[in-house]
Amino acid sequence: MKSVIALLSLLALPVMAAEPTLYGRYESIKLPEIGGATFKAKMDTGALTASLSARDIQLFQRDGEDWVRFRLATRDADGKVYEHKVARISRIKSRADEEEDGEATEVAKRPVVDLEMCLGDTKRTIEVNLVDRSSFNYPLLIGAKALREFGAAVNPARRYTAGEPGC
Repeated sequence: MKSVIALLSLLALPVMAAEPTLYGRYESIKLPEIGGATFKAKMDTGALTASLSARDIQLFQRDGEDWVRFRLATRDADGKVYEHKVARISRIKSRADEEEDGEATEVAKRPVVDLEMCLGDTKRTIEVNLVDRSSFNYPLLIGAKALREFGAAVNPARRYTAGEPGC
């Protein structure tokens, strides 16, 4: 009987997992590796990966590894050049590709880097693809993978629930 109870208690562990932290549709996120800048970010459960607004994106080799050099593509960017090791190259399909017209799909390739992010008092390392988002209102988009890393749930009716980053 004890072994049955022990087995049942092990099966119940996922049910007892911690509740997610509730964030708003928009939050402030600090990127310590990008000059400690704080960005207004859109929390987007419909996107898979996080994206940071960058321009002048150049891939290069350093010690036999892939690296990327870029500048921020934000309103208040100072033109500083950042360099990071490439974690991988992502292949992104545009939403227009979901149509059923049978036309060939176009896939954009974007460099992905691992960046530390601070949301509220929580710091995590997140995969971020680099793309020019200067035509969007938010230079940083936080996708589903990053939301999982933060143990987050999003209430679209709320904004900036985490306050200023404290990490």
